[in-house]
Amino acid sequence: MFTTPQRRAVAATGLLLTFGLSSACSTGQESTSASGADAPIAPVSGKISMTYLQKQGDQEYFVGEAEGAKAKAAELGVGLRIVNLGGDANRTVSEVRSAIAQKSNGLIVVVPDPAVGPQVVQATRDAKVALLTSDDQICATGPDPSTCAKQNLVPRIGFSGAQMGGEVGKRAAEEFRKAGWNPAETRTISAWKQDVTVCTDRVKAAKEAFAAGASAGVQNIDVATDNTPTGAQDRIAATVTANPGVKNWVVWGCNDENVQGGVTALENAGIGPDRVIGVGLGAYLACKNWTGGRPTGMKAALFINGRDVGALAVQTLYDKLKNGKDMPAEAFAPTTMVNATTWQSSGVTCH
Repeated sequence: MFTTPQRRAVAATGLLLTFGLSSACSTGQESTSASGADAPIAPVSGKISMTYLQKQGDQEYFVGEAEGAKAKAAELGVGLRIVNLGGDANRTVSEVRSAIAQKSNGLIVVVPDPAVGPQVVQATRDAKVALLTSDDQICATGPDPSTCAKQNLVPRIGFSGAQMGGEVGKRAAEEFRKAGWNPAETRTISAWKQDVTVCTDRVKAAKEAFAAGASAGVQNIDVATDNTPTGAQDRIAATVTANPGVKNWVVWGCNDENVQGGVTALENAGIGPDRVIGVGLGAYLACKNWTGGRPTGMKAALFINGRDVGALAVQTLYDKLKNGKDMPAEAFAPTTMVNATTWQSSGVTCH
Protein backbone atom coordinates (compact mmCIF):
# COMPACT_ATOMS: atom_id res chain seq x y z
CA MET A 1 0.00 0.00 0.00
CA PHE A 2 7.20 -2.92 -2.06
CA THR A 3 10.54 -1.86 -1.90
CA THR A 4 14.07 -2.51 -3.09
CA PRO A 5 16.87 -2.93 -0.55
CA GLN A 6 17.95 0.66 -1.21
CA ARG A 7 14.52 2.06 -0.36
CA ARG A 8 14.21 -0.20 2.65
CA ALA A 9 17.49 1.03 4.06
CA VAL A 10 16.57 4.68 3.57
CA ALA A 11 13.10 4.25 5.03
CA ALA A 12 14.29 2.17 7.95
CA THR A 13 16.86 4.78 8.86
CA GLY A 14 14.18 7.44 8.80
CA LEU A 15 11.72 5.40 10.80
CA LEU A 16 13.78 4.64 13.88
CA LEU A 17 15.35 7.93 14.90
CA THR A 18 11.98 9.14 16.11
CA PHE A 19 11.72 6.28 18.54
CA GLY A 20 15.36 6.12 19.56
CA LEU A 21 15.48 2.51 18.41
CA SER A 22 18.47 0.59 17.20
CA SER A 23 17.49 -0.21 13.62
CA ALA A 24 14.44 1.66 12.19
CA CYS A 25 13.14 5.40 12.52
CA SER A 26 10.65 7.96 11.19
CA THR A 27 11.29 11.20 9.43
CA GLY A 28 7.58 11.84 9.83
CA GLN A 29 5.72 13.06 12.87
CA GLU A 30 5.03 11.46 16.23
CA SER A 31 2.62 12.12 19.06
CA THR A 32 4.69 11.60 22.17
CA SER A 33 2.10 10.74 24.80
CA ALA A 34 0.52 7.32 24.82
CA SER A 35 -3.27 7.25 24.87
CA GLY A 36 -5.46 5.98 27.64
CA ALA A 37 -6.19 3.00 25.42
CA ASP A 38 -2.56 1.93 25.96
CA ALA A 39 -3.37 -0.04 29.10
CA PRO A 40 -0.69 -1.05 31.66
CA ILE A 41 0.91 -4.35 30.65
CA ALA A 42 3.47 -6.29 32.64
CA PRO A 43 6.79 -6.80 30.80
CA VAL A 44 7.33 -10.27 29.32
CA SER A 45 10.35 -12.11 30.68
CA GLY A 46 10.49 -14.98 28.18
CA LYS A 47 10.04 -15.17 24.42
CA ILE A 48 7.48 -12.71 23.11
CA SER A 49 4.59 -13.87 20.94
CA MET A 50 2.63 -11.48 18.70
CA THR A 51 -0.26 -11.73 16.27
CA TYR A 52 -0.69 -9.30 13.36
CA LEU A 53 -4.28 -9.22 12.12
CA GLN A 54 -4.68 -7.42 8.78
CA LYS A 55 -7.66 -6.48 6.68
CA GLN A 56 -7.22 -7.19 2.94
CA GLY A 57 -4.08 -9.20 3.59
CA ASP A 58 -3.71 -10.02 -0.11
CA GLN A 59 -3.56 -6.35 -1.11
CA GLU A 60 -0.06 -5.34 -2.21
CA TYR A 61 0.43 -2.77 0.52
CA PHE A 62 -0.51 -5.23 3.26
CA VAL A 63 1.61 -7.98 1.72
CA GLY A 64 4.58 -5.65 2.07
CA GLU A 65 3.51 -4.73 5.58
CA ALA A 66 3.45 -8.40 6.58
CA GLU A 67 6.89 -8.93 5.05
CA GLY A 68 8.31 -6.03 7.03
CA ALA A 69 6.72 -7.32 10.21
CA LYS A 70 8.12 -10.81 9.70
CA ALA A 71 11.62 -9.51 9.03
CA LYS A 72 11.60 -7.36 12.15
CA ALA A 73 10.18 -10.21 14.28
CA ALA A 74 12.94 -12.52 13.07
CA GLU A 75 15.55 -9.89 13.93
CA LEU A 76 14.12 -9.48 17.45
CA GLY A 77 13.52 -13.18 18.08
CA VAL A 78 9.77 -12.66 18.36
CA GLY A 79 7.19 -15.30 17.51
CA LEU A 80 4.81 -13.72 14.98
CA ARG A 81 1.61 -15.00 13.40
CA ILE A 82 0.00 -13.13 10.48
CA VAL A 83 -3.77 -13.38 10.00
CA ASN A 84 -5.61 -12.15 6.89
CA LEU A 85 -9.02 -10.88 7.98
CA GLY A 86 -10.11 -10.00 4.45
CA GLY A 87 -13.03 -7.61 4.76
CA ASP A 88 -14.82 -9.50 7.52
CA ALA A 89 -15.38 -7.27 10.57
CA ASN A 90 -16.97 -10.09 12.57
CA ARG A 91 -13.92 -12.26 12.02
CA THR A 92 -11.79 -9.54 13.59
CA VAL A 93 -13.30 -10.12 17.01
CA SER A 94 -13.15 -13.92 16.76
CA GLU A 95 -9.50 -13.84 15.63
CA VAL A 96 -8.61 -11.47 18.46
CA ARG A 97 -10.10 -13.93 20.93
CA SER A 98 -8.31 -16.80 19.20
CA ALA A 99 -4.97 -15.00 19.44
CA ILE A 100 -5.55 -14.36 23.13
CA ALA A 101 -6.42 -18.03 23.66
CA GLN A 102 -3.17 -18.96 21.91
CA LYS A 103 -1.26 -16.87 24.45
CA SER A 104 -0.17 -13.97 22.25
CA ASN A 105 1.42 -11.31 24.43
CA GLY A 106 0.43 -8.53 22.08
CA LEU A 107 -1.75 -7.86 19.04
CA ILE A 108 -1.34 -5.51 16.08
CA VAL A 109 -4.62 -4.97 14.26
CA VAL A 110 -5.68 -3.41 10.96
CA VAL A 111 -9.46 -3.50 11.25
CA PRO A 112 -11.79 -4.01 8.26
CA ASP A 113 -14.33 -1.84 10.08
CA PRO A 114 -13.55 0.57 12.95
CA ALA A 115 -16.93 -0.20 14.51
CA VAL A 116 -15.42 -3.32 16.12
CA GLY A 117 -12.91 -1.17 18.01
CA PRO A 118 -14.62 -1.25 21.43
CA GLN A 119 -14.94 -5.05 21.33
CA VAL A 120 -11.30 -5.49 20.35
CA VAL A 121 -10.12 -3.13 23.09
CA GLN A 122 -12.28 -4.77 25.75
CA ALA A 123 -11.12 -8.26 24.84
CA THR A 124 -7.44 -7.33 25.05
CA ARG A 125 -7.88 -5.34 28.26
CA ASP A 126 -9.69 -8.21 29.95
CA ALA A 127 -6.86 -10.55 28.98
CA LYS A 128 -4.14 -7.98 29.83
CA VAL A 129 -2.77 -8.27 26.29
CA ALA A 130 -1.07 -5.28 24.64
CA LEU A 131 -2.88 -3.75 21.66
CA LEU A 132 -1.50 -1.62 18.83
CA THR A 133 -3.14 -0.64 15.56
CA SER A 134 -1.47 0.00 12.25
CA ASP A 135 -2.84 2.04 9.36
CA ASP A 136 -6.45 2.51 10.52
CA GLN A 137 -7.52 4.10 13.79
CA ILE A 138 -9.88 2.52 16.34
CA CYS A 139 -11.54 3.94 19.43
CA ALA A 140 -11.90 2.21 22.79
CA THR A 141 -15.30 3.72 23.56
CA GLY A 142 -17.20 4.00 20.29
CA PRO A 143 -17.45 2.86 16.66
CA ASP A 144 -16.29 6.11 15.03
CA PRO A 145 -12.66 7.18 15.63
CA SER A 146 -13.36 10.62 14.14
CA THR A 147 -15.58 11.47 17.10
CA CYS A 148 -13.40 9.76 19.73
CA ALA A 149 -11.65 11.62 22.52
CA LYS A 150 -7.89 11.45 21.97
CA GLN A 151 -7.26 9.60 25.21
CA ASN A 152 -9.55 6.80 24.00
CA LEU A 153 -7.81 6.22 20.68
CA VAL A 154 -5.65 3.09 20.48
CA PRO A 155 -1.96 3.78 19.67
CA ARG A 156 -1.37 3.66 15.92
CA ILE A 157 1.55 3.20 13.54
CA GLY A 158 1.03 4.32 9.95
CA PHE A 159 0.92 7.40 7.82
CA SER A 160 -0.57 10.85 8.30
CA GLY A 161 -3.75 10.96 6.25
CA ALA A 162 -3.72 14.74 6.12
CA GLN A 163 -0.09 14.87 5.03
CA MET A 164 -0.57 12.23 2.34
CA GLY A 165 -3.76 13.72 0.97
CA GLY A 166 -2.18 17.15 0.94
CA GLU A 167 0.73 15.90 -1.16
CA VAL A 168 -1.67 14.22 -3.61
CA GLY A 169 -3.83 17.32 -3.98
CA LYS A 170 -0.79 19.55 -4.39
CA ARG A 171 0.61 17.36 -7.18
CA ALA A 172 -2.79 17.18 -8.88
CA ALA A 173 -2.95 20.98 -8.87
CA GLU A 174 0.53 21.17 -10.40
CA GLU A 175 -0.48 18.78 -13.18
CA PHE A 176 -3.72 20.72 -13.74
CA ARG A 177 -1.88 24.02 -14.12
CA LYS A 178 0.63 22.42 -16.46
CA ALA A 179 -2.17 21.01 -18.63
CA GLY A 180 -3.77 24.45 -18.95
CA TRP A 181 -7.30 23.09 -18.82
CA ASN A 182 -10.44 25.22 -18.64
CA PRO A 183 -11.85 24.83 -15.10
CA ALA A 184 -15.42 24.87 -16.41
CA GLU A 185 -14.66 21.82 -18.58
CA THR A 186 -12.93 19.91 -15.79
CA ARG A 187 -14.10 17.81 -12.84
CA THR A 188 -12.18 16.29 -9.97
CA ILE A 189 -13.18 12.88 -8.65
CA SER A 190 -12.58 11.96 -5.02
CA ALA A 191 -12.99 8.19 -4.65
CA TRP A 192 -12.92 6.36 -1.33
CA LYS A 193 -14.69 4.05 1.11
CA GLN A 194 -16.50 6.68 3.04
CA ASP A 195 -16.81 4.92 6.40
CA VAL A 196 -13.02 4.61 6.78
CA THR A 197 -11.76 7.58 8.77
CA VAL A 198 -8.21 7.60 7.43
CA CYS A 199 -9.57 7.59 3.87
CA THR A 200 -11.79 10.57 4.60
CA ASP A 201 -8.79 12.40 6.08
CA ARG A 202 -6.76 11.79 2.94
CA VAL A 203 -9.47 12.86 0.53
CA LYS A 204 -10.40 15.97 2.52
CA ALA A 205 -6.77 17.09 2.54
CA ALA A 206 -6.43 16.39 -1.19
CA LYS A 207 -9.45 18.55 -1.94
CA GLU A 208 -8.12 21.41 0.16
CA ALA A 209 -4.63 21.27 -1.35
CA PHE A 210 -5.98 21.13 -4.89
CA ALA A 211 -8.29 24.08 -4.26
CA ALA A 212 -5.37 26.07 -2.86
CA GLY A 213 -3.10 25.30 -5.81
CA ALA A 214 -5.46 25.23 -8.79
CA SER A 215 -7.67 27.82 -10.46
CA ALA A 216 -11.05 28.41 -8.85
CA GLY A 217 -14.14 26.87 -10.43
CA VAL A 218 -13.21 23.19 -10.76
CA GLN A 219 -16.14 21.20 -9.40
CA ASN A 220 -15.56 18.03 -7.38
CA ILE A 221 -17.57 14.82 -7.49
CA ASP A 222 -17.42 12.49 -4.48
CA VAL A 223 -17.62 8.81 -5.45
CA ALA A 224 -18.26 6.17 -2.79
CA THR A 225 -16.31 2.95 -3.47
CA ASP A 226 -15.20 -0.21 -1.69
CA ASN A 227 -11.51 0.79 -2.09
CA THR A 228 -10.89 -1.87 -4.75
CA PRO A 229 -9.90 -1.28 -8.40
CA THR A 230 -12.99 -2.98 -9.82
CA GLY A 231 -15.32 -1.30 -7.35
CA ALA A 232 -13.86 2.11 -8.12
CA GLN A 233 -13.89 1.42 -11.86
CA ASP A 234 -17.59 0.57 -11.83
CA ARG A 235 -18.61 3.58 -9.77
CA ILE A 236 -16.44 6.05 -11.66
CA ALA A 237 -17.60 4.67 -15.02
CA ALA A 238 -21.16 5.48 -13.96
CA THR A 239 -20.05 8.96 -12.90
CA VAL A 240 -18.42 9.61 -16.27
CA THR A 241 -21.53 8.43 -18.10
CA ALA A 242 -23.65 10.79 -16.02
CA ASN A 243 -21.41 13.75 -16.96
CA PRO A 244 -21.04 13.59 -20.75
CA GLY A 245 -20.13 17.28 -21.09
CA VAL A 246 -16.94 17.04 -19.04
CA LYS A 247 -13.77 17.08 -21.17
CA ASN A 248 -11.05 16.75 -18.52
CA TRP A 249 -10.86 14.62 -15.38
CA VAL A 250 -8.63 14.72 -12.29
CA VAL A 251 -8.76 11.62 -10.09
CA TRP A 252 -7.52 10.97 -6.58
CA GLY A 253 -8.67 8.70 -3.77
CA CYS A 254 -7.85 6.82 -0.61
CA ASN A 255 -5.40 4.47 -2.30
CA ASP A 256 -3.91 3.34 -5.60
CA GLU A 257 -6.86 1.02 -6.12
CA ASN A 258 -9.33 3.89 -6.38
CA VAL A 259 -7.19 5.90 -8.76
CA GLN A 260 -6.31 2.91 -10.92
CA GLY A 261 -10.00 2.05 -11.18
CA GLY A 262 -10.75 5.63 -12.18
CA VAL A 263 -8.00 5.82 -14.80
CA THR A 264 -9.19 2.52 -16.29
CA ALA A 265 -12.81 3.66 -16.35
CA LEU A 266 -11.88 6.86 -18.16
CA GLU A 267 -9.73 4.98 -20.65
CA ASN A 268 -12.59 2.55 -21.35
CA ALA A 269 -14.87 5.53 -21.90
CA GLY A 270 -12.61 6.70 -24.72
CA ILE A 271 -11.10 9.63 -22.84
CA GLY A 272 -7.46 10.01 -23.88
CA PRO A 273 -4.56 10.13 -21.41
CA ASP A 274 -4.00 13.79 -22.29
CA ARG A 275 -7.41 14.49 -20.74
CA VAL A 276 -6.83 12.58 -17.51
CA ILE A 277 -4.76 13.38 -14.43
CA GLY A 278 -4.60 10.51 -11.97
CA VAL A 279 -2.51 10.86 -8.81
CA GLY A 280 -2.28 7.57 -6.97
CA LEU A 281 -1.61 6.87 -3.32
CA GLY A 282 0.67 3.90 -2.78
CA ALA A 283 2.40 3.65 -6.18
CA TYR A 284 2.29 -0.17 -6.20
CA LEU A 285 -0.46 -0.16 -8.87
CA ALA A 286 0.33 3.20 -10.43
CA CYS A 287 3.76 1.95 -11.46
CA LYS A 288 2.20 -0.67 -13.74
CA ASN A 289 1.04 2.16 -15.98
CA TRP A 290 4.64 3.28 -16.43
CA THR A 291 6.29 0.01 -17.42
CA GLY A 292 5.27 -0.11 -21.09
CA GLY A 293 6.30 3.37 -22.14
CA ARG A 294 2.87 4.27 -23.49
CA PRO A 295 0.96 7.45 -22.54
CA THR A 296 -1.21 7.09 -19.46
CA GLY A 297 -3.61 9.13 -17.41
CA MET A 298 -1.73 8.06 -14.26
CA LYS A 299 0.57 11.06 -13.93
CA ALA A 300 2.06 10.49 -10.46
CA ALA A 301 1.61 8.62 -7.20
CA LEU A 302 2.62 9.02 -3.58
CA PHE A 303 4.84 6.11 -2.59
CA ILE A 304 4.00 4.64 0.81
CA ASN A 305 5.99 1.70 2.10
CA GLY A 306 4.05 -1.00 3.93
CA ARG A 307 7.25 -2.80 4.94
CA ASP A 308 8.29 0.17 7.06
CA VAL A 309 4.97 0.27 8.88
CA GLY A 310 4.97 -3.46 9.60
CA ALA A 311 8.53 -3.36 10.92
CA LEU A 312 7.92 -0.32 13.06
CA ALA A 313 4.71 -1.76 14.49
CA VAL A 314 6.52 -4.91 15.62
CA GLN A 315 9.41 -2.90 17.07
CA THR A 316 7.02 -0.59 18.93
CA LEU A 317 5.02 -3.45 20.42
CA TYR A 318 8.23 -5.29 21.30
CA ASP A 319 9.51 -2.28 23.25
CA LYS A 320 6.22 -2.18 25.13
CA LEU A 321 6.26 -5.86 25.99
CA LYS A 322 9.98 -6.26 26.69
CA ASN A 323 10.84 -2.97 28.34
CA GLY A 324 7.52 -1.49 29.41
CA LYS A 325 8.02 1.51 27.12
CA ASP A 326 4.83 3.45 26.49
CA MET A 327 3.65 3.30 22.90
CA PRO A 328 3.28 6.65 21.14
CA ALA A 329 -0.26 7.77 20.40
CA GLU A 330 0.70 7.90 16.72
CA ALA A 331 3.85 7.60 14.63
CA PHE A 332 4.03 8.45 10.94
CA ALA A 333 6.32 7.02 8.27
CA PRO A 334 7.80 9.09 5.43
CA THR A 335 6.39 9.26 1.88
CA THR A 336 7.77 10.11 -1.60
CA MET A 337 6.00 11.42 -4.73
CA VAL A 338 7.00 9.43 -7.83
CA ASN A 339 6.16 9.39 -11.54
CA ALA A 340 7.02 7.50 -14.71
CA THR A 341 10.67 8.59 -14.63
CA THR A 342 11.39 8.37 -10.88
CA TRP A 343 9.47 5.39 -9.50
CA GLN A 344 12.20 2.81 -10.05
CA SER A 345 14.98 4.89 -8.51
CA SER A 346 12.69 5.61 -5.53
CA GLY A 347 12.45 1.92 -4.75
CA VAL A 348 8.86 1.15 -5.77
CA THR A 349 8.32 -2.52 -6.53
CA CYS A 350 5.47 -3.37 -8.91
CA HIS A 351 3.55 -6.54 -8.03
